[in-house]
Amino acid sequence: MKKILITGGNGLLGQTVTRLLSQETNHDVLVTGREQHSVFDKLPVRYSRLDVTDKKQLRDCIQEYRPATIVHTAANTNVDGCEGDREKAQLLNVKAVEYLAESARINGAHIIHISSDYVFDGERAPLDESASPKPVNYYGRTKLASENVLRGAGIRFTIIRSMILYGYGIDVKSNFALWVLNNLSKNKKINVVVDQYGQPTFVDDLGYGIIKIIDLDRTGLYHMTGSEVTSRYDFAVAVAETFKLNKSLIQPISSDEFRQAAPRPRYSEFVTQKARMELGIRLSNVREGLSILKKQMEQRTHNVY
Repeated sequence: MKKILITGGNGLLGQTVTRLLSQETNHDVLVTGREQHSVFDKLPVRYSRLDVTDKKQLRDCIQEYRPATIVHTAANTNVDGCEGDREKAQLLNVKAVEYLAESARINGAHIIHISSDYVFDGERAPLDESASPKPVNYYGRTKLASENVLRGAGIRFTIIRSMILYGYGIDVKSNFALWVLNNLSKNKKINVVVDQYGQPTFVDDLGYGIIKIIDLDRTGLYHMTGSEVTSRYDFAVAVAETFKLNKSLIQPISSDEFRQAAPRPRYSEFVTQKARMELGIRLSNVREGLSILKKQMEQRTHNVY
């Protein structure tokens, strides 16, 4: 039975991976997070409080549990926040990965790490795994630095680059789709940029990809995103139409007008052939992912966890 440790287990991706792994019987799973308790109370997994920025606490946890695989989903993904508080971003997005890599090397663990399209500048597309990174904001620089930590650590690792992750979980912080839903359901107008393009990624697809990497014992770099390129504005409209909300509340705006603290890549598109062929996964387009999300929210699947 393979031992798997998940960091950031109460976050959106951490919850999804935990839920999927709990449906299999050939894994021994330890879920960790900064919170005192797990959001799950009915799944057959263990939970341990863990701050990945605490080097000793992390080392002791890994040494005691001795996982074969560490799925590292904990990160500071607040792009504007990373721009404003670079020390905090560096600590969670880079130093924590250094601590993980050191403990993984000592214990012979394989790390699965989540990175981002923000390691690129958005000036070239589509991009496969051989493309040269060029981040335009501090968040992107920390994600690239974390990738380089793993490459130089002398350990077995898998890096997954994804983008615009959305989905539903228990008490998760808002993602773009949920932000649109929350505002439109309250009849609030929202401003959404029309000139930033990417591939919205349904969290269950990314979770399945991680499970396949674990089961097939794959290492290296994978681009793993939704199958469709769309603007943030068109994605928001698709959310409104799927959930039958008032799309006229969505106000188109340019990036220059929106004035975000951190610059964003204007156009992100990944070649996902490697992930699809080697892992045998199917990546949803926007309407497919949103339709599944709608069913999950209608069924309130978190009530059966």
